[in-house]
Amino acid sequence: MNLTGGSFSSIEQAAGIIKHKPAGKANSANVKPEVSFGEVFGSAQVKFSKHANERLAMRNIELDDSQIERLEDGMNKAREKGLKDPLVMVDNIAFIVNVKSNTVVTAVNNAGKSVFTNIDGAVIS
Repeated sequence: MNLTGGSFSSIEQAAGIIKHKPAGKANSANVKPEVSFGEVFGSAQVKFSKHANERLAMRNIELDDSQIERLEDGMNKAREKGLKDPLVMVDNIAFIVNVKSNTVVTAVNNAGKSVFTNIDGAVIS
């Protein structure tokens, strides 16, 4: 598992970094002070499910780096609020995401007249 540039082989090593105590061979030199557990584990890059990739291609949705960054930010905000399966809006694109796995489940552009089910919140990012 690669977190914030360091490699951790156990949750104890990651927890040691969060508490600002080196655990094992973890390199704490690259970790900023007062980093929270959520920031360390929330920094994982967003993934797209097979279904989401198919929908992006089918709907000709192309994301630039700024949109992906805003999507990640929206997922992190949802995580902070305790959401599990929110809708995250970036520009005119709606993403249904699974926060626990940092995975986009599906994507819809021009979502003006859409119905979204099985979500537990929404984030406009």
